[in-house]
Amino acid sequence: MDAQRPSGAVRIASGKVHVEGILAWPDEPHGLVVFAHGSGSGRLSPRNNYVADVLRRAGFATLLMDLLTPAEDSDYARRFDIDLLVERLVDALRFLDGDAATAALPIGAFGASTGVAAALRLAAAEPTRVQAVVSRGGRPDLAGVEALAAVRAPTLLIVGGLDFDVIRLNQAALREIDAVKELTIVPGATHLFEESGTLERVAALAADWFRRYLGGATADDGSSSIRSAP
Repeated sequence: MDAQRPSGAVRIASGKVHVEGILAWPDEPHGLVVFAHGSGSGRLSPRNNYVADVLRRAGFATLLMDLLTPAEDSDYARRFDIDLLVERLVDALRFLDGDAATAALPIGAFGASTGVAAALRLAAAEPTRVQAVVSRGGRPDLAGVEALAAVRAPTLLIVGGLDFDVIRLNQAALREIDAVKELTIVPGATHLFEESGTLERVAALAADWFRRYLGGATADDGSSSIRSAP
């Protein structure tokens, strides 16, 4: 590993606080994926760490970070404060842009649950920096119609086939995104993708999406599709 690369545990300044993160690298990264965790989750999320490991093996650096401090997370309403979550992600981008090793990499965002809304708002606000977005069991509707319409990054929404309400919310959000976009439904999966093989499918889909679009083709043709994952 290049000794010049920031790696391991990192602290990211955000206003008057710092949030904790974990930055990890493959040997020759093609890009860097920032994780936006869902309600009540953080950098130690076993599901997101599993996905991050798969992405690193696919050639992407990863940043897993707490979007809230422990004190903030104790206030349940804060978990749904999308504006605050976006601020933390923007500060994470500033942190990454402050080092030559990370500033040179194209950025992708992987969101889960409420973190998806923050990731999509980040993509809308930073269209030249965030080049691809993947959602796992997310609530993209919480980003708001205006932000969804401003997203230009190719966006993959992955939803469990048994997560019926969230499927409907993702279908509605997909219609608002004016970019390359896809809704993939994983058969037999519930909201947390706890069923055998379903999280592995999510990770494989995410890796494929980032290979296709992170640092590669980002044609903004508004193409859309809905499919079931094999």
